[in-house]
Amino acid sequence: MLIRAEVATSKEVTQSSNSKPAIVLVHGTFADATSWQHIIPLLEQDGYTVTAVQNTLTSLPEDIATTKRVIDAQKGAVVVVGHSYGGSVITSAAATNPQVKALVYIAGFAPEAGEKISELNGRYAAPPLSTAIVPDTAGFLFIDRAKLHEFFAQDVSLAEARVMAATQKPVASIAFNQAVDRAAWKTIPSWYLVTQEDRAINPELERFMAKRIGAKTSEIKSSHVPFVSHPKEVAKFIEAAATAAMKAS
Repeated sequence: MLIRAEVATSKEVTQSSNSKPAIVLVHGTFADATSWQHIIPLLEQDGYTVTAVQNTLTSLPEDIATTKRVIDAQKGAVVVVGHSYGGSVITSAAATNPQVKALVYIAGFAPEAGEKISELNGRYAAPPLSTAIVPDTAGFLFIDRAKLHEFFAQDVSLAEARVMAATQKPVASIAFNQAVDRAAWKTIPSWYLVTQEDRAINPELERFMAKRIGAKTSEIKSSHVPFVSHPKEVAKFIEAAATAAMKAS
């Protein structure tokens, strides 16, 4: 159940599609753009144009550049959504585009300019997932397939978690030690969804980042992947942010 979520009114939901911003979704590590498959239909049926970025996870600067190209290609106003590592990506990628009206962090990293994910993680006790990460010989990181359900997606069905484990996309370890060069949240209104039962990012770190960036914050009783386990609530949260941002712009 979503706690303290800002839900759009029926009047706002029935606005013409022309008044709605494009929505760009940015995935985190160990996943690709299809991780948003439960969210995309919900947003599209409500009249939003949705694009999910396919990042390589080979370096933070490369993923920022890829995401920036997608954002810049949108027509009109844009709302940018980042999950986990994708939060760091959007923090930089959205910074120079005046058409971006809102940033939405879904259990996402929200670094300061010059700050690394590894530095943020060091602020609080390491989450359980840290014990389940395994490297390959090239320096790319995976989640131990036998532990993904328990430490990453405990409220997802076992069958779907097995698919997530089999299809996970590895991330270059260097990405966690690369800093963003700018912080879009300093000039763009932000929303943050804290996942209370997160075992991949310490929920206290999420609350710290949400407070630091001045985000409108809601919390959900969820694992690290609420867009899989609670897609309706996450879609409503994104839409509420989009509606509020457009009214304020």
